[in-house]
Amino acid sequence: MNNHVFIYLSLSGGAQETGTLRMMDVGQYLCRIGCTSPMAVTLETLQQVHRCHLLTVPFESLSIHCGENIRLELPHIFEKIVVQRRGGFCYENNSLFGWLLSELGFEVKLLSAQVRNAYTGVYGPPQDHLILLVNQEGQRWLCDVGFGAGFRTPLSLETNLPQSQENGVFRIHWRGETLILETIEREKQLPQGGGKEQAIKAEESKGVREIMTDKGQKGWKALYKFTLEACCLEDFKEMFIYHQTSPSSLFYCKALCSLHLPSGRITYIGHRLITTHLLGEGTQTQTVVELSNTEISAILKEKFGIELLYPLVPKDVDIVPPSIKY
Repeated sequence: MNNHVFIYLSLSGGAQETGTLRMMDVGQYLCRIGCTSPMAVTLETLQQVHRCHLLTVPFESLSIHCGENIRLELPHIFEKIVVQRRGGFCYENNSLFGWLLSELGFEVKLLSAQVRNAYTGVYGPPQDHLILLVNQEGQRWLCDVGFGAGFRTPLSLETNLPQSQENGVFRIHWRGETLILETIEREKQLPQGGGKEQAIKAEESKGVREIMTDKGQKGWKALYKFTLEACCLEDFKEMFIYHQTSPSSLFYCKALCSLHLPSGRITYIGHRLITTHLLGEGTQTQTVVELSNTEISAILKEKFGIELLYPLVPKDVDIVPPSIKY
C-alpha cells in the first residue's frame, strides 16, 4: 500500500466551507466500505473492495436536488463519501475509487464511456460516464462502482464471452476501437393466477403499487460503450456540469439513490421506493412502494444511511432525448 496522505480544507455538508483540517486516508476509506488494511495487490483484493464499495456507498444524485455544492475534486469527494457517509454519481464514486486502488498499489486508468439511456434508448455525449481500467498482472479489468444496475465485481477485458455474476450476466465485445458493455435483459410481468392477485391487493393496502416477476430472458441490452483512451479527471468537467443542469440527464431529471444489497438492490426515485430481489440464476422480482413527501427523509436514513442537511425536492420528470445522436 502507498502510505500517501493528502491534507486539505474540507466542506461541512453542502455549500458552506469551513477551515476544518481533514486528511484523505486509505484506512478511513476501507473502514467506510467494511474492509480492513493492509491489503495485498491481488485480484481477490480488487474484487473484494469493488463489491464492498457497491454494498455500502450509494449511487445517488440527491445533492443536485437539495441545493448542495458538488465539486469534482478528490478531497471534497472524499469528505462527502467517506466522512459524511454519503454517495455520489459516477464522477464522484469512480474517481474516488480509482484513487483508492492507486493508493493500494494497482495500476489504474480513467476511461470515458457513453451510457445508453434506459429511458430514451440513445447514447449520451462523450465523457458521459467515468469508468476505470485496472491492469493486474497483465490482465485488464473493467471497474465501475458508479453505475446503478451494473456488475458487482470487475469484468475481464480479455474475453468476449458472457460473465455471470450474482445479479446478472454481462459481456464486453469489440466493435472496431469501441467496446460495448452489455447485459442480458429480462422481461418482467405482473404475477397472475394461483391467488397472486389477492396477494397483490394485500400488498397494495401497505402502499405497494407493483410486484413485478421475472418472465425470462429477453436478449442482450447495451449498457454503455467506451474506448481504452486514457483520460484525466479534468476531462470530465464539462459533462460534470451537464449532468447537474441538462433536461437530457437522468441526474437532473430524477432525485435518485440506489444501493446494492446482498439479496438485490434498493432504489429511491422521486416518490417511489423500488426493491429488487434476486432469486438466483439471474431471475428477480421487484416491488414498488409509493412514498409521501413526509416519508422520504426517514426512508433515506433507514435504507441508505443518509441524512440531508437541506430540504430535498423529490423530482421525477421525463428525460428529454438529446438533440444530437452520438
